[in-house]
Amino acid sequence: MSCFFILSVSFLPPLSLVFMQTPAVDSTPASLKFPSHAPYLLIGGGTASFAAARSIRARDPGARVLIVTDEPDLPYMRPPLSKELWFSDDPSVTETLRFKQWNGKERSIYFQPPSFYINPEQLDSAENGGVAVLTGRKVVHMDVRGNKVKLDDDTEISYDKCLIATGGVPRNLQVIERAGEEVMKRTTLFRKVNTHFVLEHVRYVRNQTEGWTIGRFRFLHTCSVILEMKLLNISCFTLQVKTDHIVAAVGLEPNVDLAKSAGLEVDSDFGGYRVNAELQARSNIWVAGDAACFYDIRLGRRRVEHHDHAVVSGRLAGENMTGASKPYWHQSMFWSDLGPDVGYEAIGIVDSSLPTVGVFAKATAKDTPKAATEQSGTGIRSESETEDTATSTVAPSTPAPAVDQNRDDYGKGVIFYLRDKVVVGIILWNVFNRMPIARKIIKDGEEHADLNEVAKLFNIHED
Repeated sequence: MSCFFILSVSFLPPLSLVFMQTPAVDSTPASLKFPSHAPYLLIGGGTASFAAARSIRARDPGARVLIVTDEPDLPYMRPPLSKELWFSDDPSVTETLRFKQWNGKERSIYFQPPSFYINPEQLDSAENGGVAVLTGRKVVHMDVRGNKVKLDDDTEISYDKCLIATGGVPRNLQVIERAGEEVMKRTTLFRKVNTHFVLEHVRYVRNQTEGWTIGRFRFLHTCSVILEMKLLNISCFTLQVKTDHIVAAVGLEPNVDLAKSAGLEVDSDFGGYRVNAELQARSNIWVAGDAACFYDIRLGRRRVEHHDHAVVSGRLAGENMTGASKPYWHQSMFWSDLGPDVGYEAIGIVDSSLPTVGVFAKATAKDTPKAATEQSGTGIRSESETEDTATSTVAPSTPAPAVDQNRDDYGKGVIFYLRDKVVVGIILWNVFNRMPIARKIIKDGEEHADLNEVAKLFNIHED
């Protein structure tokens, strides 16, 4: 049984590892004749690009959209790789890449099946247009004056309008990089489908006869968490904390490789391409998703690495590419479920260096991620939440009960993050389907004399 340690310090005796290759769902043949022109060119094959393509087609049904991605896969969701797929009890999940949500509905990590897309060779001739994907191809140069890009095989494609949605690459720790080749071979920067396959393989390398369910159970019980520890040194020889593999998950470095050739500005504080309120970097170039550094009218200039942000910014960029000229005002949310009984949703700036106020209440059986999704019928919450708006911020008149500090069953609550006495971030702990209220509180930007009263808006004291 393999032992994992996140940001660990030393290794068990060497294992014989054979990493699996990612089975490409769709691979662009080398002999394919590329379209020489794309009215809408989307660089990057992630969530933001797909959301933009769908938005473009909704406003311009005959639009011809070309997505260029350096991954071998069609556009897919990344959150399930470290959430649903990771804890699935289905032994075929790695092959199918399908999972069951808490509400019991099954879905694929891929936004659409291959049949949804048209062949890139047919993009010019398709009567009703469509969305084509060039997989395994990377844009390495942009000529913004000539409205064209160059791919890594020297192919050139011109465009009328272009979206940069290149996302980012996983950030590593210098202490890992300095540790040498042996440590790097045992380190995974978790981001893509191929890294999911690698970790699935590593987990079972010691005993491949173990049953899937037993292996999952043992894996969950051999994970260790060390708090308040700074990683100072990693060695394959000094045995202090033993592990087989390191998984580093410490954020992203935005991919701004095209900035120099395109003459686009990169933000010196947050990274990413600086864009205006309409997500424009130049007159016919937009940026969305992780790579966009945008100005938030409430919270200042920001760069956000949330699935929800990728969905909404991609959607808005697509609308603006078709002439909508809408500003980006959305406060994106993110979430995580720590099993079926504990979960949280967060929005805004949730920085531990800010002053915080927490208001908690007694939890009941319905205050769990599983119960919440079963009741609402939702799955990937960040997608469903983006459609909701809060219509009222009037607190109910029921007084909040006094909290008995000796009791330990206060398992749900609201945590407010403050800057200059104004709420700039909110975490909902085991409180679900109330994100529109949190979004409106941040949008209003008001000072609150009593945050206990604000917490009543979330009905955390209801029976």
